Amino acid sequence: MSTAREGAARKGAARTTDIPADVLQALSRGEIQSANLAECLALDQAELVRTVFPDLCTRALKEVATACGLGVLKRMARIAAVLLDEMGEAAVEQCQSHGADTARGWACFMIGARPGLHLQARLAAIRPLADDAHFGVREWAWLAMRPHLAQDLETSIALLAQWTTEPSERLRRYASEALRPRGVWCAHIAALKREPEQALPILSPLRADPSIYVQDSVANWLNDAAKDRPDWVRDLCAQWLRASPAASTHRISQRAQRNLR
Repeated sequence: MSTAREGAARKGAARTTDIPADVLQALSRGEIQSANLAECLALDQAELVRTVFPDLCTRALKEVATACGLGVLKRMARIAAVLLDEMGEAAVEQCQSHGADTARGWACFMIGARPGLHLQARLAAIRPLADDAHFGVREWAWLAMRPHLAQDLETSIALLAQWTTEPSERLRRYASEALRPRGVWCAHIAALKREPEQALPILSPLRADPSIYVQDSVANWLNDAAKDRPDWVRDLCAQWLRASPAASTHRISQRAQRNLR
Protein backbone atom coordinates (compact mmCIF):
# COMPACT_ATOMS: atom_id res chain seq x y z
CA MET A 1 0.00 0.00 0.00
CA SER A 2 1.28 3.48 -0.85
CA THR A 3 1.96 5.96 1.90
CA ALA A 4 -0.59 8.75 2.34
CA ARG A 5 1.53 11.42 0.68
CA GLU A 6 2.32 9.18 -2.27
CA GLY A 7 -1.37 8.41 -2.76
CA ALA A 8 -2.22 11.85 -4.14
CA ALA A 9 -0.75 10.86 -7.53
CA ARG A 10 -3.41 8.17 -8.13
CA LYS A 11 -6.29 8.68 -10.53
CA GLY A 12 -9.38 8.05 -8.45
CA ALA A 13 -12.88 6.97 -9.43
CA ALA A 14 -15.07 9.78 -10.70
CA ARG A 15 -18.09 8.69 -8.63
CA THR A 16 -18.22 7.69 -4.99
CA THR A 17 -20.11 4.52 -5.88
CA ASP A 18 -17.22 3.42 -8.10
CA ILE A 19 -14.51 3.65 -5.44
CA PRO A 20 -13.16 0.13 -4.76
CA ALA A 21 -13.76 -1.11 -1.21
CA ASP A 22 -10.05 -1.53 -0.48
CA VAL A 23 -9.32 2.04 -1.63
CA LEU A 24 -12.14 3.43 0.49
CA GLN A 25 -10.83 1.52 3.50
CA ALA A 26 -7.31 2.82 2.92
CA LEU A 27 -8.62 6.38 2.63
CA SER A 28 -10.59 6.03 5.85
CA ARG A 29 -7.50 4.75 7.67
CA GLY A 30 -5.30 7.54 6.34
CA GLU A 31 -3.07 5.13 4.42
CA ILE A 32 -3.50 6.99 1.12
CA GLN A 33 -4.53 10.50 0.17
CA SER A 34 -7.70 11.27 -1.72
CA ALA A 35 -7.14 11.58 -5.45
CA ASN A 36 -10.21 13.69 -6.20
CA LEU A 37 -13.30 15.27 -4.68
CA ALA A 38 -15.30 12.05 -4.85
CA GLU A 39 -12.81 10.33 -2.57
CA CYS A 40 -12.70 13.34 -0.22
CA LEU A 41 -16.45 13.08 0.21
CA ALA A 42 -16.66 9.31 0.46
CA LEU A 43 -14.11 8.44 3.14
CA ASP A 44 -15.28 7.64 6.68
CA GLN A 45 -14.06 10.55 8.78
CA ALA A 46 -15.09 8.88 12.04
CA GLU A 47 -12.81 5.95 11.25
CA LEU A 48 -10.02 8.32 10.31
CA VAL A 49 -10.39 10.13 13.64
CA ARG A 50 -10.13 6.81 15.48
CA THR A 51 -7.00 5.99 13.49
CA VAL A 52 -5.28 9.34 14.01
CA PHE A 53 -6.38 9.69 17.65
CA PRO A 54 -6.73 6.14 19.03
CA ASP A 55 -6.92 7.41 22.63
CA LEU A 56 -9.72 9.92 22.07
CA CYS A 57 -12.40 9.64 24.74
CA THR A 58 -15.78 8.02 24.10
CA ARG A 59 -17.68 11.30 24.43
CA ALA A 60 -15.56 12.98 21.77
CA LEU A 61 -15.88 9.97 19.46
CA LYS A 62 -19.67 10.16 19.79
CA GLU A 63 -19.57 13.84 18.85
CA VAL A 64 -17.45 12.99 15.82
CA ALA A 65 -19.89 10.27 14.79
CA THR A 66 -22.76 12.76 15.02
CA ALA A 67 -20.79 15.30 12.97
CA CYS A 68 -20.42 12.75 10.18
CA GLY A 69 -24.11 13.17 9.46
CA LEU A 70 -23.55 16.79 8.44
CA GLY A 71 -22.65 18.19 5.05
CA VAL A 72 -18.95 17.98 4.30
CA LEU A 73 -18.04 21.57 5.17
CA LYS A 74 -19.91 21.53 8.48
CA ARG A 75 -18.56 18.03 9.12
CA MET A 76 -14.95 19.18 8.72
CA ALA A 77 -15.51 22.22 10.93
CA ARG A 78 -17.34 20.30 13.65
CA ILE A 79 -14.79 17.49 13.84
CA ALA A 80 -12.03 20.09 14.03
CA ALA A 81 -13.86 21.84 16.87
CA VAL A 82 -14.21 18.58 18.80
CA LEU A 83 -10.50 17.78 18.39
CA LEU A 84 -9.46 21.30 19.37
CA ASP A 85 -11.69 21.27 22.47
CA GLU A 86 -10.41 17.87 23.50
CA MET A 87 -6.68 18.16 22.78
CA GLY A 88 -5.89 21.82 22.10
CA GLU A 89 -2.75 22.74 20.18
CA ALA A 90 -1.49 19.14 20.24
CA ALA A 91 -4.34 18.20 17.88
CA VAL A 92 -3.41 21.00 15.47
CA GLU A 93 0.21 19.88 15.36
CA GLN A 94 -0.66 16.21 14.97
CA CYS A 95 -3.13 16.84 12.14
CA GLN A 96 -0.94 19.37 10.34
CA SER A 97 1.91 16.89 10.08
CA HIS A 98 -0.25 13.86 9.24
CA GLY A 99 -0.04 12.17 5.86
CA ALA A 100 -3.81 12.07 5.30
CA ASP A 101 -5.12 15.15 3.49
CA THR A 102 -8.38 15.11 5.46
CA ALA A 103 -6.44 15.23 8.73
CA ARG A 104 -4.54 18.25 7.46
CA GLY A 105 -7.91 19.68 6.52
CA TRP A 106 -9.01 19.38 10.15
CA ALA A 107 -5.89 21.37 11.05
CA CYS A 108 -7.11 24.14 8.73
CA PHE A 109 -10.42 24.35 10.55
CA MET A 110 -8.76 24.18 13.96
CA ILE A 111 -6.63 27.17 12.99
CA GLY A 112 -9.81 28.88 11.87
CA ALA A 113 -11.46 28.07 15.21
CA ARG A 114 -8.58 29.08 17.48
CA PRO A 115 -9.84 31.76 19.88
CA GLY A 116 -8.18 35.14 20.25
CA LEU A 117 -5.92 35.16 17.19
CA HIS A 118 -5.69 38.39 15.22
CA LEU A 119 -5.96 38.08 11.45
CA GLN A 120 -2.26 38.39 10.64
CA ALA A 121 -1.37 35.60 13.08
CA ARG A 122 -4.17 33.40 11.76
CA LEU A 123 -2.96 33.86 8.18
CA ALA A 124 0.60 33.07 9.24
CA ALA A 125 -0.64 29.87 10.88
CA ILE A 126 -2.63 28.76 7.82
CA ARG A 127 0.14 29.59 5.36
CA PRO A 128 1.85 26.14 5.24
CA LEU A 129 -1.54 24.53 4.62
CA ALA A 130 -2.43 27.10 1.96
CA ASP A 131 0.78 25.96 0.25
CA ASP A 132 0.11 22.25 0.76
CA ALA A 133 0.87 19.89 -2.11
CA HIS A 134 -2.65 18.42 -1.95
CA PHE A 135 -5.49 20.21 -3.74
CA GLY A 136 -8.03 19.41 -1.03
CA VAL A 137 -5.96 20.83 1.83
CA ARG A 138 -5.50 24.06 -0.09
CA GLU A 139 -9.28 24.36 -0.49
CA TRP A 140 -9.91 23.70 3.20
CA ALA A 141 -7.30 26.32 4.03
CA TRP A 142 -9.23 29.17 2.45
CA LEU A 143 -12.66 27.88 3.43
CA ALA A 144 -11.60 27.73 7.08
CA MET A 145 -10.27 31.28 6.95
CA ARG A 146 -12.96 32.93 4.85
CA PRO A 147 -15.31 33.96 7.71
CA HIS A 148 -12.43 35.79 9.43
CA LEU A 149 -11.30 37.39 6.17
CA ALA A 150 -14.81 38.56 5.30
CA GLN A 151 -15.24 40.17 8.72
CA ASP A 152 -12.42 42.65 8.14
CA LEU A 153 -12.06 43.16 4.42
CA GLU A 154 -9.75 46.14 4.58
CA THR A 155 -7.17 44.30 6.68
CA SER A 156 -7.65 41.04 4.80
CA ILE A 157 -7.10 42.64 1.40
CA ALA A 158 -4.00 44.45 2.62
CA LEU A 159 -2.52 41.23 4.03
CA LEU A 160 -3.44 39.02 1.08
CA ALA A 161 -2.08 41.59 -1.38
CA GLN A 162 1.34 40.74 0.03
CA TRP A 163 0.84 37.10 -1.05
CA THR A 164 0.41 38.11 -4.71
CA THR A 165 4.19 38.37 -5.10
CA GLU A 166 4.99 35.01 -3.49
CA PRO A 167 7.10 32.56 -5.53
CA SER A 168 4.53 29.83 -4.83
CA GLU A 169 1.62 29.82 -7.28
CA ARG A 170 -0.44 28.18 -4.55
CA LEU A 171 -0.08 31.17 -2.26
CA ARG A 172 -0.75 33.61 -5.08
CA ARG A 173 -3.92 31.71 -5.93
CA TYR A 174 -4.95 31.68 -2.28
CA ALA A 175 -4.86 35.48 -2.24
CA SER A 176 -7.44 35.57 -5.01
CA GLU A 177 -9.53 32.51 -4.18
CA ALA A 178 -10.12 33.26 -0.49
CA LEU A 179 -12.13 36.42 -1.21
CA ARG A 180 -14.12 35.51 -4.30
CA PRO A 181 -17.42 37.41 -4.06
CA ARG A 182 -19.42 34.25 -4.76
CA GLY A 183 -17.03 31.57 -3.59
CA VAL A 184 -17.99 27.92 -3.90
CA TRP A 185 -19.33 26.10 -0.80
CA CYS A 186 -19.38 29.29 1.27
CA ALA A 187 -21.36 32.44 2.00
CA HIS A 188 -21.12 35.24 -0.53
CA ILE A 189 -19.37 38.47 0.46
CA ALA A 190 -22.00 41.15 -0.11
CA ALA A 191 -19.55 44.04 0.18
CA LEU A 192 -17.42 42.66 -2.67
CA LYS A 193 -20.47 41.98 -4.80
CA ARG A 194 -21.42 45.65 -4.42
CA GLU A 195 -17.91 47.10 -4.62
CA PRO A 196 -15.52 44.60 -6.25
CA GLU A 197 -13.01 47.41 -6.79
CA GLN A 198 -12.04 47.02 -3.13
CA ALA A 199 -10.10 43.91 -4.15
CA LEU A 200 -7.95 45.57 -6.82
CA PRO A 201 -4.84 45.46 -4.56
CA ILE A 202 -5.10 41.66 -4.94
CA LEU A 203 -6.40 41.35 -8.48
CA SER A 204 -4.24 43.89 -10.30
CA PRO A 205 -0.86 42.33 -9.39
CA LEU A 206 -2.15 38.99 -10.72
CA ARG A 207 -3.52 40.27 -14.04
CA ALA A 208 -0.59 38.80 -16.01
CA ASP A 209 0.34 35.92 -13.72
CA PRO A 210 2.18 33.17 -15.63
CA SER A 211 0.44 30.35 -13.75
CA ILE A 212 -2.77 28.92 -15.25
CA TYR A 213 -3.73 27.88 -11.73
CA VAL A 214 -3.67 31.53 -10.67
CA GLN A 215 -5.17 32.81 -13.91
CA ASP A 216 -8.21 30.59 -13.46
CA SER A 217 -8.80 31.91 -9.95
CA VAL A 218 -8.55 35.56 -11.02
CA ALA A 219 -10.87 34.90 -13.96
CA ASN A 220 -13.35 33.15 -11.69
CA TRP A 221 -13.17 36.07 -9.24
CA LEU A 222 -14.09 38.48 -12.03
CA ASN A 223 -16.75 36.13 -13.37
CA ASP A 224 -18.32 36.24 -9.90
CA ALA A 225 -18.17 40.04 -9.92
CA ALA A 226 -19.66 40.21 -13.40
CA LYS A 227 -22.95 38.81 -12.10
CA ASP A 228 -23.48 42.04 -10.14
CA ARG A 229 -21.15 44.56 -11.82
CA PRO A 230 -20.78 43.49 -15.47
CA ASP A 231 -19.74 46.91 -16.75
CA TRP A 232 -17.03 47.17 -14.12
CA VAL A 233 -15.58 43.82 -15.22
CA ARG A 234 -15.70 44.81 -18.89
CA ASP A 235 -13.97 48.11 -18.18
CA LEU A 236 -11.33 46.52 -15.96
CA CYS A 237 -10.48 43.84 -18.52
CA ALA A 238 -10.20 46.45 -21.27
CA GLN A 239 -7.93 48.53 -19.06
CA TRP A 240 -5.72 45.55 -18.25
CA LEU A 241 -5.43 44.59 -21.91
CA ARG A 242 -4.37 48.09 -22.88
CA ALA A 243 -1.75 48.18 -20.15
CA SER A 244 -0.56 44.57 -20.42
CA PRO A 245 -1.43 42.78 -23.68
CA ALA A 246 0.23 39.56 -22.49
CA ALA A 247 -1.22 36.17 -23.39
CA SER A 248 -1.96 35.51 -19.72
CA THR A 249 -3.97 38.73 -19.43
CA HIS A 250 -5.91 37.86 -22.57
CA ARG A 251 -6.73 34.46 -21.11
CA ILE A 252 -7.89 35.93 -17.79
CA SER A 253 -10.02 38.57 -19.52
CA GLN A 254 -11.63 36.09 -21.88
CA ARG A 255 -12.51 33.67 -19.11
CA ALA A 256 -13.67 36.48 -16.81
CA GLN A 257 -16.21 37.61 -19.40
CA ARG A 258 -17.34 34.17 -20.53
CA ASN A 259 -20.91 34.70 -19.31
CA LEU A 260 -21.25 38.29 -20.53
CA ARG A 261 -22.96 39.18 -23.80
